[in-house]
Amino acid sequence: MKKIYIFDTTLRDGEQTPGVALNPQEKLEIAKQLEAMGVDVIEAGFPISSNGDFEGVKLIAKNIKNSTVNALARANKSDIDRAYEAIKYAPKKRIHTFLATSDVHMKYKLKMSEEEVLKRATEMVSYAKTLVDDVEFSPEDGSRTRREFLYKVLENVIDAGATVVNIPDTVGYSTPNEFGKLIKDIKENVPNISKAKISVHCHNDLGLAVANSLAAIENGAEQVECAVNGLGERAGNAALEEIVMALRTRKDIYKCDTGISTERIYRVSSIVAHLSGISVQPNKAIVGANAFAHESGIHQDGVLKNRETYEIMTPESVGFKTNNMVLGKHSGRHAFEDRIIELGYNLTKEQLNEGFKKFKDLADRKKEISDKDIEAIINQGVVSIEDYYKVEVFNVSTAKNISATATVKILYNDIEKVEAACGDGPVSALYKAIERSIDISPVLEDYSIQAITSGSDALGEVKVKLSLDGKKVLGMGISTDVIEASLMAYMNALNKLRN
Repeated sequence: MKKIYIFDTTLRDGEQTPGVALNPQEKLEIAKQLEAMGVDVIEAGFPISSNGDFEGVKLIAKNIKNSTVNALARANKSDIDRAYEAIKYAPKKRIHTFLATSDVHMKYKLKMSEEEVLKRATEMVSYAKTLVDDVEFSPEDGSRTRREFLYKVLENVIDAGATVVNIPDTVGYSTPNEFGKLIKDIKENVPNISKAKISVHCHNDLGLAVANSLAAIENGAEQVECAVNGLGERAGNAALEEIVMALRTRKDIYKCDTGISTERIYRVSSIVAHLSGISVQPNKAIVGANAFAHESGIHQDGVLKNRETYEIMTPESVGFKTNNMVLGKHSGRHAFEDRIIELGYNLTKEQLNEGFKKFKDLADRKKEISDKDIEAIINQGVVSIEDYYKVEVFNVSTAKNISATATVKILYNDIEKVEAACGDGPVSALYKAIERSIDISPVLEDYSIQAITSGSDALGEVKVKLSLDGKKVLGMGISTDVIEASLMAYMNALNKLRN
């Protein structure tokens, strides 16, 4: 069966999703999950874009052993040098360089002629080849590039040493028939195409990214660039989980597979959603909360008689657990550890100890602890942040027609500060009191709250976005008490600003 290589760009294009900002440790955690899932190539970032991105790519390169670590670079020497410096520690490394080739991009963005673009692309692929054996080239806006010029560019970069040529539908403009034919035409009109893998990178502006990617595979593409949960610029990228499960479920049509450990899909999706702050919509294919839910009586009756009546794949095949064993305050450490293993998490001893402590604290507040509760606890602790700021005590008072008040005692740098403030509501008062207590003045850019489990004692998850001197961070907190969750989220974000 034909192998389709999965190139994951969650940490590069996915991080370009508006509002997403991952620190190096968060990027490493996601990279480890992708590696464990069997992703062939991890695009770790765009090293020239910032020092933080460079450090994140370097950290991933030093820790990932099985997947190829890829860094993006524009077609110039400084970008390529920076990319190499970040990935040089990886056992398997790739430089991915790109240059726009469509008429509209060359005329208005690059202000370069076809001859200049051809020369630059060829020279920079050749230069990257002196640094690494594995070089990928993307003609940006390839789907809108004049065909004859596209063929010429691809032929020249392959001669220069490109091992992968990636065809981007950069603005999500193509349709499946059109994009599939483009890949077929490339195979028939680029004389040396057999010397390189054909890759595709499809955006979802018209909701066709997955369909276009599958059409490309039908016509000879060997690598697909995608992102977990479909994250990415604008409407996002082709969703990794949808492509993988489409190929797995419809082997009769595509006659290929990816080698991805599909049982890890839900867990990776959950961790990416948590760390990115971008929740998965309930009706999202494969990983949405409703993906395997049946409300219609007719559907329920059919599934109870034979699951194949309304389910074309099993929940277990993507990592959902159908046996929702409930734990409580009398459950011991062994039961908790067994449940963690059954849910598929591989935790360090420290993470397990911290998770069990949070589990027992939550069990004192909730009668029953579900799998969703446990996953929320674990996901919150997958990346540890040093607590520079610590809340020793907090108190909030609120009533109708009276301003809310809050008092906090915060410890940092061996300083203990106690402050109080009033606000339009309890969270506003709490945040104002914290602001008075600390030595920095961040801007609160966003605040959101949602229930992540069910019932009157549901866990609430609060997300806050803070910015300071151009740095943006996402903080998260979970608790059955929404005020406490709000406090935890704000302090989590503050500590990320200091890390």
